[in-house]
Amino acid sequence: MLDQIKGLHHVTSMAKDAHNNNQFFTKKLGLRRVKQTVNFDEPSVYHLYYGDEKGTPGSVMTYFPFPNIARGQFGTGEVGTTAFSVPENTLDLWSEHLTKNGVSGLSRGATFGQKRLDFTGPEGDSFSLVETRDDVRAPWTTETVSYAFAIRGFHSASLRLRDAGATEELLKFMGYEEVDKHGGISRLGLANGNGADFIDIETLPDVGFGRLGAGSVHHIAFAVENRAKQLEVRKALMDTGYQVTPVIDRDYFWAIYFRTPGGVLFEIATNEPGFDRDEDTKHLGEALKLPIQHEHLRPYLEQHLQPLESA
Repeated sequence: MLDQIKGLHHVTSMAKDAHNNNQFFTKKLGLRRVKQTVNFDEPSVYHLYYGDEKGTPGSVMTYFPFPNIARGQFGTGEVGTTAFSVPENTLDLWSEHLTKNGVSGLSRGATFGQKRLDFTGPEGDSFSLVETRDDVRAPWTTETVSYAFAIRGFHSASLRLRDAGATEELLKFMGYEEVDKHGGISRLGLANGNGADFIDIETLPDVGFGRLGAGSVHHIAFAVENRAKQLEVRKALMDTGYQVTPVIDRDYFWAIYFRTPGGVLFEIATNEPGFDRDEDTKHLGEALKLPIQHEHLRPYLEQHLQPLESA
């Protein structure tokens, strides 16, 4: 069993409208835009990152906004709900705040003894706020989302699978242990993670596979401390039979990818070097940052990329 993985690193999803995406996460959820850059493989498209002050691993939601993308079709073989951690006794405040800001799909409930508020994003994305006791992670705050109820980072992500068996075994190999099981959902967790410690698996044998599009999660990333730890994980996965990509430099972390038995794309990402490698922490996300291989496209991109702050 591996011990290098320390919880979630980031979750990357698809969107259609970059401006609406930016407004939703910065104005309505109160996260900080910690980086605006472009998709390495399709530089005409933004890659937007939102999280806490520094973009700490375990807090970062990222998006590829493709202007012409169709809405995704939800199903199995994908991430279902991305859940954020908030302080106890704050869901009333959140319900009021989200309702005031026109967020739809609000529904209260509880999972594994924790109260939660489910809601949908602008592309039909599935999100939840989970009341968490003693989450000491420092939040980013805004004029409308105060410290008292601000998001602390990820709580968990759920996987919707037709058959959970092989993916559960993979997660256990990655260091997760089964915490609880209820109502057809298995919760796996890390004992000494970064706070973004849980993966919930929902088994849906009669549901077809999802179709990637706006509102879909493209991949889910798990955190390791550094490149040496990442190489240890890569070797262990390959020795177990997984086909893992070479290490890829993503400017703000190094990444490897592999497809899970249930169809979900997993990434293992390093905590280093971080989002402040090319911007002062006080100014994260303010300027368009480009990978060096795409810097020659700057004049075109600055003219054609959708303004994030426009009305």
